[in-house]
Amino acid sequence: MCVKEGLKPGTTAEFTVVVTEDMLPKFAGEVVHPVMSTVSMIYYMEWAGRQVILPYLEADEEGSGFAVDIRHVGPAVAGQVVTFKAVCQEVTKNRVVCEVTADTARNRVGVGSFTQAIFNKHEIRRRFEALQAEIAAENNCTE
Repeated sequence: MCVKEGLKPGTTAEFTVVVTEDMLPKFAGEVVHPVMSTVSMIYYMEWAGRQVILPYLEADEEGSGFAVDIRHVGPAVAGQVVTFKAVCQEVTKNRVVCEVTADTARNRVGVGSFTQAIFNKHEIRRRFEALQAEIAAENNCTE
């Protein structure tokens, strides 16, 4: 299995989002800070990394998050535009590593790396279905 030719270091994906109320950090229904949560930031960093690989996946391939190493270094308040960018750093047989950043016009919000595993999507689907069957059988035994 190998990612389609053309994906190489330097391949980039970029987009912007506006920080909305649903992106703020909430615990027990209470907003902690009026800024983009770390969870929301990482979600969009992963989405940027996924956009890097999507055009290069073969028909039988799929990608999945494998590792994240992210630092949330600055705020983005509700209503502010954040630019998310992923730049491919390394491509191996079954891994793609991207540098990911999040920036506003005023400051850096986050920086780090996102690694995706590349695998045969039919094989992984069979593995997930087998796991679901095992869990269902275990749950039936405990009821």
